[in-house]
Amino acid sequence: MADEGIFIGQGGGKPQILNFGRANRHGLIAGATGTGKTVTLQGIVEGFSKAGVPTFVADVKGDLAGLGMAGSPMAKSHEAFAARAAEIGMTDWTYADNPVQLWDLFGEQGHPIRTTVSEMGPLLLARLMGLNEVQEGVLTIAFHVADKDGLLLLDLDDLQAMLSHCAERADELTVTYGNVSKQSIGAIQRSLLQLRSQGGEHFFGEPALEIADLIATDDEGRGVVNILAADKLMASPELYATFLLWLLSELFEQLPEIGDPDKPKLCFFFDEAHLLFDEAPPALLEKVEQVVRLIRSKGVGVYFITQNPVDVPDTVAAQLGNRVQHALRAFTPKDEKAIRAAAETFRANRGVDVAKAITELKVGEALVSLLQADGAPRPVERTLIKPPASRVGPLTPVERGVLRETDAVGKKYDAVVDRESAEELLAAKSQEAAAAAAAAKAETEAEKAAALQAREDARQAKEAERARIAAEREAAKPGMMDKIIVSATRSASSSIGRQVANELGRAVFGGTSRRRSDGGLVGGLLRGVLGNLLR
Repeated sequence: MADEGIFIGQGGGKPQILNFGRANRHGLIAGATGTGKTVTLQGIVEGFSKAGVPTFVADVKGDLAGLGMAGSPMAKSHEAFAARAAEIGMTDWTYADNPVQLWDLFGEQGHPIRTTVSEMGPLLLARLMGLNEVQEGVLTIAFHVADKDGLLLLDLDDLQAMLSHCAERADELTVTYGNVSKQSIGAIQRSLLQLRSQGGEHFFGEPALEIADLIATDDEGRGVVNILAADKLMASPELYATFLLWLLSELFEQLPEIGDPDKPKLCFFFDEAHLLFDEAPPALLEKVEQVVRLIRSKGVGVYFITQNPVDVPDTVAAQLGNRVQHALRAFTPKDEKAIRAAAETFRANRGVDVAKAITELKVGEALVSLLQADGAPRPVERTLIKPPASRVGPLTPVERGVLRETDAVGKKYDAVVDRESAEELLAAKSQEAAAAAAAAKAETEAEKAAALQAREDARQAKEAERARIAAEREAAKPGMMDKIIVSATRSASSSIGRQVANELGRAVFGGTSRRRSDGGLVGGLLRGVLGNLLR
């Protein structure tokens, strides 16, 4: 029985077995609150771990972390579990723990889980931020430019810096890649701010999660149970949905194609699955459906746990071959409709009125229909679910600390690594550009100052030359005494000249009369000539 698959419980007089070879065909565990879904989930996870199949469990309420500790005979549920084990013939039932690794996107209740912005990619990131087609195109351009320029996009700070860089180069990028408007970049930045407010910055960074650390076994060959603390994450449903989708996408890309293996390589269990789909946009639902449909061939099984089977979209529910339905309560017409819909999803069994049984199931009972070895679903059976071996309930903070410190991962992911990436490189380029601009401005200012100084020097030189010429002219002018002497000399010369001329006239022309005293006409001319010569 153990080699064939996982014992789920006893129903219809025979054991209900989850076949390992069909466990990658996915599954659904549904039922109202308090009907036993968690116990069923724990039993399946324990079975996978015992068979060496690693699992990943999203723990929304915090109680699934109990998988890491063995149950106790002192627990309140012990008597009920022991009675059920005896009723279904589990003579070897005993309490046991499971090897676990605790994870938490916020790094509080387990090892941080991170990925880089580049690994997330523009398409999935656009879905996470709720971008429209135009904004998604601009985001894709930003990723392309970062890749072309060798800029690593590791965290949200890198993406923020890259978007600002693209805004500065909007005109240039528009010519090359198409319209890159600052309005679209602004809308992306606002969506990025909303993502930060939901705690998204904790998810992006390094060291990034290595998928191999999830697909691991312990020294005894048991599959490691990876438990994600999702109680706080539920406040950010888009982040939760995108994270799980990213994880499935990474597995799909990294794992080889193996078809239907003898047993799965890894199985996922998403508790409170309605939170995954309630507010998911159509594009995200389409992506989930695609991944769920295709990842089966990679040997990965996906199981959804929810209160009502109609919480899972039809396109996804159609991929879920293994089904466990706990009780539903019909209090409203909507509840009755959900019960009829749930009843129609099972392979009919003449001995079971599914619609009626769903409302009559006791705690720990379920309607079970699992895939057989040939791939066909078994007829539905009313089944008493086996009791778990691990603790039903949460861990204490001390227990969490011990398990976190002693698992195989250790402190590998606990410390953030902030290596040089787009933010630092773009900041350095910006500083270099600012320094160059400042230097160019300084050179320009120096040239201006030099030109002004040269102009001032030329003006001063010109003024000095004017002053020198004026001084020389002033120095060249005769002084007051010189003017007196020249004037006196000129006066004396004129007087002597006139006397000589008069004497010469008398000597030449003679005569004593007054009329002749000036020498007549000739005498006058001679006096004038001599006077001018002696001036």
